[in-house]
Amino acid sequence: MSVVIERRAVRHPEKQSRPDTPLLRKPDWLRVRAPGSPGYAATRAVVREHGLVTVCEEAGCPNIGECWDKQHATMMIMGEVCTRACGFCNVATGKPQPLDPTEPERVAEAVAKMDLKHVVITSVDRDDLADGGAEHFARTVAAIRSAAPGATIEILTPDFLRKAGAAEIAIAARPDVFNHNLETVPRLYHSIRPGARYYASLRLLERVKERDPDQFTKSGLMLGLGEARDEVLQVMDDMRCAGVDFLTLGQYLQPTRKHAPIERFVAPEEFKALETIAYSKGFLMVSASPLTRSSHHAGEDFARLKAARLAKTGQA
Repeated sequence: MSVVIERRAVRHPEKQSRPDTPLLRKPDWLRVRAPGSPGYAATRAVVREHGLVTVCEEAGCPNIGECWDKQHATMMIMGEVCTRACGFCNVATGKPQPLDPTEPERVAEAVAKMDLKHVVITSVDRDDLADGGAEHFARTVAAIRSAAPGATIEILTPDFLRKAGAAEIAIAARPDVFNHNLETVPRLYHSIRPGARYYASLRLLERVKERDPDQFTKSGLMLGLGEARDEVLQVMDDMRCAGVDFLTLGQYLQPTRKHAPIERFVAPEEFKALETIAYSKGFLMVSASPLTRSSHHAGEDFARLKAARLAKTGQA
């Protein structure tokens, strides 16, 4: 018990001096059932057996019960400690451990054991590594291709900021979907995503399309942080200029009183209106709802994404 208490106390050391902010009561449309189904337990057992970390748990995703019941788990590679201290994120901040060279194979074994048709691989930020972890991503993609050749692969990467050649390594691994979230509008980067740069992230997505036009690109925003509607529409335009195929929009949920506060809860009707606008701007696929997350329904969405491109361009 003492070990658990100690970890919680230092999970976000950089936020401890911040004043507490109020935790707003969730509206009915954001309430989900607590996980506990047999499918959830089976997924949890596979994750534990292979010693894996999932963003579902580390980020406190509200969809974990639904996704794990269907054996959809988003693997988080390169440890559970991040070198960044984003205002919205619940992943622990600190000094990470060295990379585990056996991790790519363990992830691949778990993917094969769960017979996943579509797998999402994400990571913590690893600014301590010369390539930001790009080669580890590439090794993980290769291991999954070997162990589960029928699975399609989506990677949700860091920005690889100031890591020369890193993005090219990840792109060359040829995932089916290259996802990098912009998270919020540029005006809020200083408080919400202080270690990142909006235009660097945008440029990363653009480079994917330049180097491999067949790769689908995907990015997302959290809403409710104080962004204006016009700012969201401008980000959509920026994404389309960078060739982004798939846009996700979801409600920001505040992990603790030390994190960035929720400015407002965005109603489902507003998400639906933004979805309509996004499609009119040319996105092949849009997922917009309060509970939308980057990897929520990722497999089903990938099938729809391929169908949308086929219908629009004739390209499978």
